[in-house]
Amino acid sequence: MTILSEYKSFGGVQTIYEHRSEACDCDMKVGVFKPDGVEDDTPALIWLSGMTCTEQNFITKAGAQRMAAKQGLVLITPDTSPRGDHVADDERPNVGQGAGFYLDATKMPWMKNFAMETYIRDELIFWMRQELPFINMGNIGISGHSMGGHGALTLHLKNPTIFKTCSAISPITAPSQTPWGQEAFKEYLGETPRLWTRYDATYLVAKQPSQAHILIDQGTSDNYIEQLKPRLFKEACQEAGQTLTLRMQEGYDHSYYFVASFIEDHIYWHAKQLGQSQQRPVHQDYTCLQVA
Repeated sequence: MTILSEYKSFGGVQTIYEHRSEACDCDMKVGVFKPDGVEDDTPALIWLSGMTCTEQNFITKAGAQRMAAKQGLVLITPDTSPRGDHVADDERPNVGQGAGFYLDATKMPWMKNFAMETYIRDELIFWMRQELPFINMGNIGISGHSMGGHGALTLHLKNPTIFKTCSAISPITAPSQTPWGQEAFKEYLGETPRLWTRYDATYLVAKQPSQAHILIDQGTSDNYIEQLKPRLFKEACQEAGQTLTLRMQEGYDHSYYFVASFIEDHIYWHAKQLGQSQQRPVHQDYTCLQVA
């Protein structure tokens, strides 16, 4: 494990680590925000970002550290895909580096490195257990945006004992029924639609709803809403008995302006369900030195 950078933020520390991934056969970067004063058995929230993003987008654009500091919640922000000169890539934004879709590819050349489901579920969790001993590994939530929202929903529904709480902002909820997902799934998994359903939250929730209460925020002015299918997921949840709160937010789009507007709600949502809602005061020591 290597520390690439470290910055003080809202009284805590925002660190970027790099560590070796056997699943992805490359070095992976992951951000960790540790609030000031956290003790052992602290809950954590894993955030998964969307297409074309790295571990940096959420860290620098969402303003999430402020609320995480207030709630005493650790934030874990992995990269969205394997990286490196030896890793296959594509010019399309929904295939290749930056678009791992949080799945395990079964088709060449992608299967050599694109094992993001295994990486998040197994390696990242193991790495957290070994290197971040202050985290309560029985109290982990997961959330994400767009492609990352897809990853959060599918990873939670398939592993509800690992990822206890779940939320998403503008998630791709039915990728096997949209051009984004179909194009990516053909590349990663082959031409058999039955195999795509393993990574389709609408299909998964119909088969195996969880005990969690899922929160989704979706902007009504999102240009990609036809690729996201929130209503389809809501209908599947209703039929399966999955508790879901879907909030359609008037006038918001797909950007990080939307994420930043509602991330406070999502962090509080997870903190409350993970038993960490403390309403701690935010660190606000902004006194400037006076020039004589």
